[in-house]
Amino acid sequence: MSCDALWAYSPDSRLSRVPAFTASCKNPPFRLISTFVLLGNPNSSSPSRPRPLAENLLYGFIQKLPLSYCVRVYDFTKSLAYLWEKKFKFSINCDNFMGFKAISTFFFFLIQRESSAQQEYALQLQKREHLLTEREALLFRHEAALAKIRGVEEEVHTKFGIIKEQHEAEVKQLTEALREITKENRRLKSSFDTLKEMNDSLRKQLSDVTELNKKLEGQARKVQARLENLQRKHEFLMVRKSKDICQVVQQSKPVKQKKVMVTSKIAKLPLNSQVYELLTLLMDWISDQHLSKIKIQEEREDTHKFMATQTSKKSCTQERCMKLLPIATEQLQWMPFVNPKLHMSVIKFIYWSIRQLDTGIQHATMTSTMRRLGEDIFKGIVSKGNPHSSEQSTESKSKSAAFFKSSCMPLRFLSTLIVLKTVTQVDYLAQAFDSLRIDLKTDEGKSLFLEYQCVPVVLSHLKVSSRGLLSSALDGLLQMTTESGSLQPFLEACSNESFFRACSILLRSSKLDVQILEKLCVILQKLSRIKSNKKMFELFTLHQMIQELHRTTNPDHAFLCINLNSILLNLGLSRSTSLTSSLSTSQ
Repeated sequence: MSCDALWAYSPDSRLSRVPAFTASCKNPPFRLISTFVLLGNPNSSSPSRPRPLAENLLYGFIQKLPLSYCVRVYDFTKSLAYLWEKKFKFSINCDNFMGFKAISTFFFFLIQRESSAQQEYALQLQKREHLLTEREALLFRHEAALAKIRGVEEEVHTKFGIIKEQHEAEVKQLTEALREITKENRRLKSSFDTLKEMNDSLRKQLSDVTELNKKLEGQARKVQARLENLQRKHEFLMVRKSKDICQVVQQSKPVKQKKVMVTSKIAKLPLNSQVYELLTLLMDWISDQHLSKIKIQEEREDTHKFMATQTSKKSCTQERCMKLLPIATEQLQWMPFVNPKLHMSVIKFIYWSIRQLDTGIQHATMTSTMRRLGEDIFKGIVSKGNPHSSEQSTESKSKSAAFFKSSCMPLRFLSTLIVLKTVTQVDYLAQAFDSLRIDLKTDEGKSLFLEYQCVPVVLSHLKVSSRGLLSSALDGLLQMTTESGSLQPFLEACSNESFFRACSILLRSSKLDVQILEKLCVILQKLSRIKSNKKMFELFTLHQMIQELHRTTNPDHAFLCINLNSILLNLGLSRSTSLTSSLSTSQ
């Protein structure tokens, strides 16, 4: 609203309308300004207004206004006075302006209060600005630290991922290495256990060999003494024989010495040949008709059904064999001077005589005879000159008779059997078993094995104590189990109590090698095909031992498992499916 509008009201009604006009002004600053204008100039011709009312209104407005509005009103009042002078062409004296001085004074105090308040507020703002600056700097430092932390965190995460991958790779590598080391440790442990068992067995063998060595040393001393006695006896007999020959020569008619030597040779040599031919015929007859019947006697001994008369005949036969064997052993020295065709009969007679003694109790005095007989058969006889000639010719050539090393298979085969029955030296026995195994590869050798009833001979070496010869003995028996015409007679020869008893003793031993078990099980598998042998398996509890062995055998030994399954199947103790399951397990 302009000043013209303010003065448009009539002068008479000015005083009455001031409160109404000022009350109608909604803007507080304008309300204050309108109050100043309505108060008017005191020098003008308008009637004066009542001062107390205007001043009261003014002070009332000022007290209600904020300080900032009062400052604005003061500035506006100055500008209003300038406009008034310019419009109405008269100056306003601010000193005479009613209430203006008081208002100016009041505004001065208000301005002072405002300035002090502004100074305090400025100080507060400075403090706040300082605090904000510090907080901003702290925030920047925190942000920089967070940025570094984020960078470090990313780097840490990256390195952590790399380290984790390296750790997993190392763990995997170490796990594989640990597995390999564990496997190697298991192998070493099993090898160590095997070596320990072998060491224990070797120690036991060493102790056995030591004891055997002591026994052999004692026997060697006895043999040496016996040999010295025999040598003295031989020298005495040779001297006595030479004396007898001299006496016969002195009593004979005087003839020329050359003619005597020629006639003596002509007379003696044919006589010896005829005697040996007669003796060999008798030996063949006795061996074939009497001594070779040992098989029937053994069967009767097993069944305990032979008569008392047969027992007496058997003992009589053994006594006669004990008397004949030393003489036959001495006669081996004559073999180089006899027709080699006659050697077979002598060796066969000696063999059957030894077999007759083997069925009974061998006399203690026969030990040295048996040993000497075995060595002579093994090494052969080498002699120089005729032992019946009175003169030893220097021009005579040495003659020999080979038995164990003979090229004739029947003679060599019988000599091998005699060596196996008489010799106790391990190296001799090993060579004898090798020779027997080679001969048994032929059909002729298998026929000779059955003819001379060799099962008891080999059976005497199936002992756990002689582990070195056990494998060789089983090799000889395995040669007889090959498919041939001799297989069934061989199995029948093994179907007796003595053979099954020896097998039972072997299976009860816990020190047998897997190879020996495999060889033994092959023979038992062949025997289990014969139905009558089931009683033998049950009599010696072989079926229970085979079942236990089948349960504890390592499936890796497939050949042994197959033979065990086959034995149980033949005995009716296992189903046919067990063989299939064992084969699948071994594969």
